[in-house]
Amino acid sequence: MNIYNSLHEIPRNAKTALTIGTFDGLHLGHRAILDELLRAATGLSGRSMVLTFDPHPQEVLRKTGFSVPILTPIKQKLKLLETLGIEGIIVLPFTQEFAATPWQSFIDQLIECTGLAHMVVGHDHAFGRNREGNAESLREYGAEKGFTFTQVGPLFVDGEMISSTKIRNALSEGDVEQANRWLDRPYALTGTVVQGDGRGRQIGVPTANIKPLNQSQLIPANGVYAVRVQIEDEEALYKGMANIGVRPTFTDGSERTIEVHLFDFSDELYHREVTVEFLKFIRSERKFGSKEEFLAQLERDREECNDS
Repeated sequence: MNIYNSLHEIPRNAKTALTIGTFDGLHLGHRAILDELLRAATGLSGRSMVLTFDPHPQEVLRKTGFSVPILTPIKQKLKLLETLGIEGIIVLPFTQEFAATPWQSFIDQLIECTGLAHMVVGHDHAFGRNREGNAESLREYGAEKGFTFTQVGPLFVDGEMISSTKIRNALSEGDVEQANRWLDRPYALTGTVVQGDGRGRQIGVPTANIKPLNQSQLIPANGVYAVRVQIEDEEALYKGMANIGVRPTFTDGSERTIEVHLFDFSDELYHREVTVEFLKFIRSERKFGSKEEFLAQLERDREECNDS
């Protein structure tokens, strides 16, 4: 897979089937678009290319100053796109200047730089200055400029239309199992193991304190979760349980932490990169009356996590 950070880096040596989008989450609805893209590229005897953005456009366009909670940081998104068989990824910086580009000018650049022969977009796709470019205008412009066009409809699962917003809402409510069904994989968060206060080790339940690599990535609701953990690029996945929250039994603080206890693992993890996959919500975070009560509940949590 080739990754380009500018349209002018792309060799114009093949017909290109292209799709454009943020693709945050790369959920099943996005997969339907990418499946159509791959079919189109095969039909052209050409190449498949995805144009996406970093940062997320809403981070630039929103006036509130709050970050958009991201489902798939760019590094994870690129890995996922590669596994799907996409041949080329264009990652463009999204800026206010870029947002002001008239959509026709942008399409003309794509034709010139990529050899655009076919474009695939989703059901709600709009782009260019004030989101003036849409499916109908693309179809008409394609007929004029010599590229064909396909629009992919929304995907419904159990009567619900899949969207990144719905996945964010599910995760924010702790419903990782529903989010995972729409993603077609476990929701994953990558971070670095940092120094904690050592309390877990003191009570016989050592934990890894995770600092997310991308501070804009969505952290699921507070609570205890069954998880799987990959350590850096090792192939092995370790079962464990994670706690997200403020640890009310031991602190009066308000700072959220992500702590992971790995089963059957005793090596040092400080400063290593880990990816945590959230499998199942076990229970809400709560304050216990004693250390003994807390440890007894952790044992029950462990049993349930092991069965997940």
